[in-house]
Amino acid sequence: MPEEAVLLQMDNIDKMYPGVRALNKVSFTLRRGEIHSLCGENGAGKSTLIKILTGAEARDGGDVFLDGIPIFPRIPMDAQRLGISTVYQEVNLCPNLSVAENIFIGRQPRKNRWGIDWKKMNRLAEAAMARLNIRMDVADALGEYSVAIQQMVAIARAADTNAKVLVLDEPTSSLDTKEVRQLFHVMRTLKGQGMGIIFISHFIDQIYEITDRLTILRNGSFIDSGTIKELPRMSLISKMIGKDIAAGVSHKDGREDAQAEKKEFYSAKRLGKRGLISPVDMAVKYGEVLGFAGLLGCGRTETARLIFGIDRPDDAAIKVKGQRVRINSPADAIRCGIGFCPEDRKTDGIIANLTVRENIILALQGRYGMFRRIPFARQVEIANHYIKLLSIATPGCEQLAGNLSGGNQQKVILARWLTINPELLLLDEPTRGIDIGAKAEIMNIVVRLAAEGKAIVFISSELDEVVRCSDRVLVFRDRSLIGELKGEVNTRRIMETIAYSGQEEAGG
Repeated sequence: MPEEAVLLQMDNIDKMYPGVRALNKVSFTLRRGEIHSLCGENGAGKSTLIKILTGAEARDGGDVFLDGIPIFPRIPMDAQRLGISTVYQEVNLCPNLSVAENIFIGRQPRKNRWGIDWKKMNRLAEAAMARLNIRMDVADALGEYSVAIQQMVAIARAADTNAKVLVLDEPTSSLDTKEVRQLFHVMRTLKGQGMGIIFISHFIDQIYEITDRLTILRNGSFIDSGTIKELPRMSLISKMIGKDIAAGVSHKDGREDAQAEKKEFYSAKRLGKRGLISPVDMAVKYGEVLGFAGLLGCGRTETARLIFGIDRPDDAAIKVKGQRVRINSPADAIRCGIGFCPEDRKTDGIIANLTVRENIILALQGRYGMFRRIPFARQVEIANHYIKLLSIATPGCEQLAGNLSGGNQQKVILARWLTINPELLLLDEPTRGIDIGAKAEIMNIVVRLAAEGKAIVFISSELDEVVRCSDRVLVFRDRSLIGELKGEVNTRRIMETIAYSGQEEAGG
């Protein structure tokens, strides 16, 4: 690469947190007039690398060069002064101030020593927005405009401060199709003006539409970098998740005929929510493990949340045991016989300062109501039953749940829902962050519960786990359901579906 083409160079960046090496000798190169996607699954190191670039975190090793000159941003303001600006998914501007005030906050043109030249500021703000082909009343409060326009204002501010590098962190997650088109037009305009743009997104279609080059991180390490042609979709997905595309665990569905005879417990038509996930048609049967597969942010968790009523669907026809029902809250879902083990065990699942007993009986007590307290002796009996059933390693049911290992905490959450004897159990990342032995135990429990007749939705980022557990697999991409796999399911088929469903393979 010609030296004059390089705008930003990050070499051998290291970052350690207590007990964790977040970045291990990671390098990244951004050219002038380029849109460069930084790709990787959750925990890959993308956010840490950007925090180091923008001065939000200090690096433990490595060098950063801007225009060939070493830089050492220690706070975000340092990075902004150097010409590095960031626009986050959640716009960090002031909605109560005008558009013009947001563009020029901290650098308002002065009429004299004491006053702001409002006319000049509005005129300059209009010009800044016009450079992005946006015409608007810059005197209006920013909060009166959509998220998309607020992002454009943030970009206009960055461009007006002579930014050389623009970081866009998940900028399209809250935008509709028309707004994404508008953002991409602005990105191409800025690219044409010589700005280097770092684009972070979980939307594969968008990455391949707007990006010139890709850099892939995994587990805090640099994996590969190249152009779109050099890194087609299948290669990108393979490198992101660390799977050989020629290999893949295979699941022979020996129960396929039996599955066809089983009755549906839950079915939904048009299960979706604007801005969250496109409408999904799906069903799950008694005694079946239905896998949800896809990359981070693809829509798996969003669908589970709609099934459980955490988020209310826009317009869905839902049936439970053949009867039309409304599920607009978790209470509705529980009444219908549905349980949910959430993705974030520590935040949404386990209550660390309660005992194992108290954690296990939560859902059952919720069903009884606050005025029908379960007797203490009965609580102990229930807790001990599930401790034995699920082989939860604990000195006793009065142990604080926060003192258990991750795998045993996950079993406690499973036990919580089993107490209400759900007919459908939604398991979102039930094996995340636990050791190999605990993972195998959890997966065996899942298969056993299905064999006992329960309907299971199993969600995991680990494709091997989805394949091993599932009778059918629904594949998601870019917040849409893009395919269903049954019969012989393997990781390669899932990856091919994620990469190419609805796409021309030749197009990358």
